[in-house]
Amino acid sequence: MSDTFTFSGRDGTAVTAYRWLPGEAGDPVRGIVQITHGMGEHALRYLPLAEALTARGFAVYAQDHRGHGATAGGPENFGLLGDDGWAQLVTDIGLLSAHARTEHPGAPLVLLGHSMGSFAVQQFLVADGTPPDAVVLSGTALLDLMEQGLDLSAPLDLSSFNAPFEQRTGFEWLSRDPAQVDAYVADARCGFGIDLPGTQAMFAAGRPLGDVATLKRIPGGLPVYVVVGDEDPVNAGLALVRPLVERYAEAGLHDVTLKVWPGARHEVFNETNRDEVVADLLSWLDRVVPGKRDA
Repeated sequence: MSDTFTFSGRDGTAVTAYRWLPGEAGDPVRGIVQITHGMGEHALRYLPLAEALTARGFAVYAQDHRGHGATAGGPENFGLLGDDGWAQLVTDIGLLSAHARTEHPGAPLVLLGHSMGSFAVQQFLVADGTPPDAVVLSGTALLDLMEQGLDLSAPLDLSSFNAPFEQRTGFEWLSRDPAQVDAYVADARCGFGIDLPGTQAMFAAGRPLGDVATLKRIPGGLPVYVVVGDEDPVNAGLALVRPLVERYAEAGLHDVTLKVWPGARHEVFNETNRDEVVADLLSWLDRVVPGKRDA
């Protein structure tokens, strides 16, 4: 079953969220997977992934970020995070986690962040609060290294990501599957960046993660699954993701898995081999979240 609800951000903003449950309301769940989506998209794009997870006994939660999806309130607000918006967005992750844990006491919680959502999750992990039981970082990179090639006095020019690819829509960098790209382009809730203050705040909050001492706030036993495509321009030929894994190891995390899909672009869960990508994620979840495994 699935439904929509809202929760209040720390500043009182109404954040729209979605819940997908295996079976009926009140049935026990194996665990919780909380999805934190990327820039210029919305949580409902993850419905196929949510269905695969609920089939394996997981409850799935996801919010539309500030300035995104239903939380934005209308297209005129897309990309506008609001006052202190980036910090509030990161805080929203913990608020939704607390809500999900209240509904499923004792269930392990896995945070899954994609792209901008993965940057928010990276920052959430070193903040005060209850840590998750496992983490998935998809389409991720290190902001402090990425920043070195950017001009943060102006809005990000995401069109540059498409330079290595065919120029049919300008969003070929997302996936090799033209149908997935076309669905993204046709979705009125997709295809925008975030405001300049939000962008600057996101990168500013990423700088402390270059210090291994900061990363040592993360529990050493936290399982982390980093999944990327080697043709994803966001990770610059893996140059912005391999150091992430190395830093985590240096900080004492001893269960970090890097999964690189050859030929895959930015949205690995929407790639031509997405069934294989999801199956590998489920296998990892079987290891770190023991319990029901049959669909």
